[in-house]
Amino acid sequence: MKLIAIPAVLLITGAFATAAQAQYQAPMYPQGYVGGDAMFWDLDPDGASSANSTGLRIRGGAQFNEFLAAEAHVGTGGSDGDVELDYLVGAYAKGIAPISQEFRLYGMVGMTEVDFDVDRESGFSYGAGAEFDVAPNLAVGADYMRYLDKSDHTFDAASVGVRFRF
Repeated sequence: MKLIAIPAVLLITGAFATAAQAQYQAPMYPQGYVGGDAMFWDLDPDGASSANSTGLRIRGGAQFNEFLAAEAHVGTGGSDGDVELDYLVGAYAKGIAPISQEFRLYGMVGMTEVDFDVDRESGFSYGAGAEFDVAPNLAVGADYMRYLDKSDHTFDAASVGVRFRF
């Protein structure tokens, strides 16, 4: 009886291990991605009323491992009377903290150039966000970026959107 029980236990254990391995497939790196976001921006000059509107942001990048990626942003759109966002373009290093297999927090630092219809500036940028996988190659997420932090004004944006990994 013991002779039959040992192979049966090994067979059942092997079947569960194979099923668990089939559910999770580790991603291969580097892994490229693209995404699109609704971007809710705010220009806050010192001593004047702020301007805010909604634009569109496209982002793309390469994830080198589960903790590090490089990302680029291109955004445009939105006008609040006196101020119109013509474009923003930037490049960032992205540090990723995987909370679970499907959920990640991240922080970004880099440089951005922002062109308003009245002025164009560039500077150091930083932000943080989170994303959640809704399918094997599709994630939804949100982030908050401080694109410009000058002595006389700040330019921030909160974004929500989707990301596709390939």
